[in-house]
Amino acid sequence: MNEQIENNFMYHAPKEGQAEKYDLLRDIAKELAYLIDEVCPNSREKALATTKLEESIMWANASVARN
Repeated sequence: MNEQIENNFMYHAPKEGQAEKYDLLRDIAKELAYLIDEVCPNSREKALATTKLEESIMWANASVARN
């Protein structure tokens, strides 16, 4: 059995203090999302930047949950 695979594909119930970390990550990412929206012209690049920001928060949250 591969412990990494098992860990990556299981449900991770929130533990004490994790919800606050998720909130902080989302709040800071939202600020950056608004900045990107404000200063970048509408374009494929802007859309990709926003998507990658969403992805980075998803992975940051996964890091908190899994570890």
